[in-house]
Amino acid sequence: MKLQKTSRLKTALCLSALIVSLLFTAGCAQKVAAEGLWENATYTSDKAFGEGETTIEVEVKAGDQSITFTVNTDKENLADALLEHKLVEGDDSQYGLYIKKVNGILADYDVDQSYWSLCKDGEMLMTGASDTKIADGEHYEFVYAK
Repeated sequence: MKLQKTSRLKTALCLSALIVSLLFTAGCAQKVAAEGLWENATYTSDKAFGEGETTIEVEVKAGDQSITFTVNTDKENLADALLEHKLVEGDDSQYGLYIKKVNGILADYDVDQSYWSLCKDGEMLMTGASDTKIADGEHYEFVYAK
């Protein structure tokens, strides 16, 4: 009888430890190494911004690494939502915002033929961030390309 109680106690303790470790692992944000392209990155782990009614995810992919921003906003287009939280920088042009930095990572075609490719759910968009209307639950990617 005493052996069964000890065995059940050990099993319960093991299960408790497993559950705690799973919860801890699930709660950890993705983090990338701050080297190479990511050396000047503003953020190196997943982060949430804002308190607006519309929630979008913006994944930043550079090299073999990526992080995701969850952006809550009341803005109507992607550029304004990202500028609101200083997640992008660029130059205004007749075509809208020409994005040169995403999360502090520079892609400048004039310097080294690099650029930021804008995608939605893995498909390249034919509009720029200024002309991309956003809706709740959408997923965008900025992919560093050369």
